[in-house]
Amino acid sequence: MNILFLCVGNSARSQMAEGLAKNMLGDNFNIKSAGSKPSGEIHPYAIACMDDIGINIRDQYSKHIDNLDKEFMSNLDYVITLCAEEVCPSLPIATKRLHWINEDPVNINYSDKQLKYAFSTTRDNIFKLIKKFIILNIK
Repeated sequence: MNILFLCVGNSARSQMAEGLAKNMLGDNFNIKSAGSKPSGEIHPYAIACMDDIGINIRDQYSKHIDNLDKEFMSNLDYVITLCAEEVCPSLPIATKRLHWINEDPVNINYSDKQLKYAFSTTRDNIFKLIKKFIILNIK
């Protein structure tokens, strides 16, 4: 099964979702993430909050939707968007689409403590959504 997680910057939400889903679903699933305007890096707080639960996402990288291999894209089973913004990316392909609204945890006005809380809250919310997805969609 091919699953794609999408958000705008592919630096936090979709990266955490990719790491969580790979950990929860295992190697029988092809799981990737991408963005419509990738930032070019994984946010350090995304890496840290995933480290907190024992999942290493350091080998993942921020990438554009167009950089994903054609075979994966032509055989997508699910596209899951994670944005709350108006510019959440979409794909012009026919596949099952889910939209999981998650506020961007990156906020330049947040203190260190607030950023840690925002990232861990987003991670925990995505974890719950993936659990629900597994129960409802994976047989």
